[in-house]
Amino acid sequence: MRVEQFDYRDGDTVLQAGVAFPADAARAPAVLIAHQWAGRGEGEHRTAGRLAELGYVGVAIDLFGKDVRGDPSGDNGHLINPLLSDRAALLRRMRAGVAFAATLDRVDASRIAAIGYCFGGLCVLDLARGGADGVLGVVSLHGMLDGNGLDQDGAIAAKVLVEHGWRDPMAAPDKVLAFADEMGGRDADWQLHAHGRAMHAFTNPHAAAPEKGMAYDADADRRSWESTTAFLAELF
Repeated sequence: MRVEQFDYRDGDTVLQAGVAFPADAARAPAVLIAHQWAGRGEGEHRTAGRLAELGYVGVAIDLFGKDVRGDPSGDNGHLINPLLSDRAALLRRMRAGVAFAATLDRVDASRIAAIGYCFGGLCVLDLARGGADGVLGVVSLHGMLDGNGLDQDGAIAAKVLVEHGWRDPMAAPDKVLAFADEMGGRDADWQLHAHGRAMHAFTNPHAAAPEKGMAYDADADRRSWESTTAFLAELF
């Protein structure tokens, strides 16, 4: 599946998305993919291709800036911390990705969803919390669940699915309960699927640091993808 590169902007920041189009030339829903903390890469492009095979436009968005990449095996706190410390800026960047996807000729702008991995999982949840035109639902896969501290109230319009590793130290049970309270308080249509033996990064075949709470889990990877695709089919 060929992935085409497109530049877009968030204010003065140039970003770049990798887009995979389905074989059918008709307008289709778009599914944004928000990357993990090392930045957009081949993993997100593969996911875009898998989504295109399902008939969606897969859009691997950029949260850091064009050509900004981290180290997949290193510490990328310097890339995510500026956005974690300014969640309003993070929300604007996510909305910029949505606005870009809506401009693509083959996208049905009234039918957009977003999925995200690890740091990207937090990003798509912030998109649901803050809202954006056309976004019908979001999926967080082993994402952080922390609230954004912004002054937001009222019902969350986008449907929410969380695929969670129960042994994930970045989303311990107290944070899961706080997230449940937040979703309930804002009358969200939300689901949380807890994979009992899974740790953080359970969809990443290269994750192999169980002593740090990170490990690939083939069963959780397969089950979470099946759940995600079922969610998207219902959504659209």
